[in-house]
Amino acid sequence: MLRTLTRFVLDGMPLVRQRCSCLWRGRIALLVGVGIVGGILNTPLGWAQPSDRPHIVLVMADDQGWGETGYNGHPLLKTPHLDAMANHGLRLDRFYAGAPVCSPTRAAVLTGRTNDRTGVESHGYALRRQEITVSKLLRDAGYVTGHFGKWHLNGLRGPGVPILDSDSHHPGKFGFDHWLSVTNFFDRDPLLSRRGKFEDFEGDSSEIVVDEAIDFIARQSRAGLASFTVIWFGTPHSPFKAVAEDMVDFQDLDESSMNHYGELVAMDRSIGTLRLGLRELGIAEDTLLWYCSDNGGLPKIKPDTTGGLRGNKGKIFEGGLRVPAIIEWPAVITQSRITETPACVMDIAATLLDITGVAHPAPDRPADGISLLPLIQGDDRPRRQPIGFRFGRASAMNFGDGIKLVSEDGDPAHLQMYDLKADPYETTDLSGQHAEELAKRTKVWSDWMQSVDDSFAGKDYPERKVDPSEPEPRWWDETDLYQTFLPQFRERWEYQSWLKRKKR
Repeated sequence: MLRTLTRFVLDGMPLVRQRCSCLWRGRIALLVGVGIVGGILNTPLGWAQPSDRPHIVLVMADDQGWGETGYNGHPLLKTPHLDAMANHGLRLDRFYAGAPVCSPTRAAVLTGRTNDRTGVESHGYALRRQEITVSKLLRDAGYVTGHFGKWHLNGLRGPGVPILDSDSHHPGKFGFDHWLSVTNFFDRDPLLSRRGKFEDFEGDSSEIVVDEAIDFIARQSRAGLASFTVIWFGTPHSPFKAVAEDMVDFQDLDESSMNHYGELVAMDRSIGTLRLGLRELGIAEDTLLWYCSDNGGLPKIKPDTTGGLRGNKGKIFEGGLRVPAIIEWPAVITQSRITETPACVMDIAATLLDITGVAHPAPDRPADGISLLPLIQGDDRPRRQPIGFRFGRASAMNFGDGIKLVSEDGDPAHLQMYDLKADPYETTDLSGQHAEELAKRTKVWSDWMQSVDDSFAGKDYPERKVDPSEPEPRWWDETDLYQTFLPQFRERWEYQSWLKRKKR
């Protein structure tokens, strides 16, 4: 047992920047052996009693498909640190984004509600300030909260630019004490905003935000404070830009694919840095680290990004919705597991509130997630609450028992029905063969659709309507907010080509 635990602590260390001496590694191993083994031996096999005040770190990739990990069998891409995380945690092999594009999933993570309930219909829509976020609830419960990286919930479209402190929807408005954030996707050598103050960085974007997040976590840990940290990468979203050493395994690919996979190599390395940083701080054991992607993979990248699943980003088939996901929490998940139980980003908020014992102030407000704490603790019972999705006119519902309904235009007369257990690639529509079963499930889908329509109209809020001051999506270069910065931004590589195209 002690040998296994020591291997866990030191796992992956040669592959990331070396921050600790051999002596410090020995101290970590000793601390693990003395401080944890006794607790594990007195708890049920595979899980332990959770702390109600763990550090919490949510990490999300931008456009990483289900097939883009080593543990899912990608033919070229190696992800040793994600693989190591999966080998020591709970791997969720039927995990879903909130929608097949980015902003809606981010809204679903923070609220536990499907995106249309929150007003975030598609990318670049603002999260309504009438929504209740898990970041606010944890902050009010005593957690110190931080956001690092892509935000994309303030209604601004276009490549990521630093968020202004005058922005009505910056991360601080939704419960984050500290934030180093940009409006949208970002890449190498980014220009970020630290609570409204611009800071220029050099290096890979994933590694930069992880380093900053570790510094934030370290400050809270040393002060004896619990932290809630959200790291939202800009990788591997386009534009793709990787360094040569990260592309050595992809030389036979086209330029976009080569850089795309090179970005994922750097992102995986940053995961290793994060895991090692938590160990060095001595808090890895009781830190819940939850990793996932915000939507399915991209269609023009080769080799395939979705592991053969049907559809891609923007589609409500499995390739657009199903994403890699891992939960690592050594104090509780003491044996690695793989679960086929369906779960989704809407479950994150409910799970964190359950773990921390924080009550939701509006328990009657419709939610779409459930607590996964029993699943984390080893209870693999079937999911009873369906998972619904809406994106544009399209809609889908996963019933948890393998059956999925899909309507590409939102019309109940056009619902398709798939058995994901027998047909994970959604090749055979069963709707014409099982009319009675389809009718029963259509009723559940229709009731859920009506509930979402009511939420979208604002009926969940005390005012019974949507705040009319909520902004519509707009391009940041067309707002008054960023006119002062346009000359500066035209000189930066990440904005140049986009601004030129728009000018034409």
